[in-house]
Amino acid sequence: MPNRLETYRVEAYNTAKQSENKMHDDNVARRFGFSGGLVPGVDVFAYMMHVPVAYWGRDFLSRGLVEARFIKPVYDGETADVDATEHNGLLTIEVFSRTELCATGTASLPAAAPAVDLNDYLAVPAVAERKPVSPATFETGKWLGTEPRRWIGQAAADYLAEIRETDPIFAREGLGHPGLIQRVMNRVLVDNTILGPWIHAGSRMQLLSPARAGDEIVARAKVTANYEKKGHRFVELDALVVANGETPLAHCQHTAIYQPREEAAA
Repeated sequence: MPNRLETYRVEAYNTAKQSENKMHDDNVARRFGFSGGLVPGVDVFAYMMHVPVAYWGRDFLSRGLVEARFIKPVYDGETADVDATEHNGLLTIEVFSRTELCATGTASLPAAAPAVDLNDYLAVPAVAERKPVSPATFETGKWLGTEPRRWIGQAAADYLAEIRETDPIFAREGLGHPGLIQRVMNRVLVDNTILGPWIHAGSRMQLLSPARAGDEIVARAKVTANYEKKGHRFVELDALVVANGETPLAHCQHTAIYQPREEAAA
């Protein structure tokens, strides 16, 4: 029988109000038909990951599989309820805010992390000079890198506070939250082009090793698709996220609307 888990409740926080992506700015987001600036999808994903981490603990951080699709916005200051049901080893996760279904996803714990070969993922630097986005920016088959990033000390503590994470495992064991990996995946787009307002649509992430606080993290990403759907321009990425140039942390698929139809038609 399905086992319904206790609801995880978060007061959502828009961590990106001052970011380059003006979809997180109240005034700009309203032009696209939203009520205000969107809480970043990677942070909603982080809210969702609280549940499998609480359920499986460190094992999930070592080899868990999680995916999410974002349906409707979560707004700053609103309550987000993360509901989950376990059945035959699979967690089905839903995020509700303002009584609306905002995100759906699943999480599971494979018996072992799949083997990956670093050599299958080309390490390239981020572009030296970013230029305005166009369909050619994300040519299918192109390899993209990111500027190295690390979260240590106060930066690591600030991140946990921003995503409202209260599980003691991260501070107690000096671990990086897997939501940081999703932030690095967003940087595949941001570090390589100048974007207008854009939207993270969904992700799949197979964790391979726990991130450590202070790791230097980069993504080695390949563009696997670039297409138009309902006027929006989408990009899909397949990436290995790597710590300190040698430790695979996660295999990720990342989907984003890099040009909403309002921008693509301009």
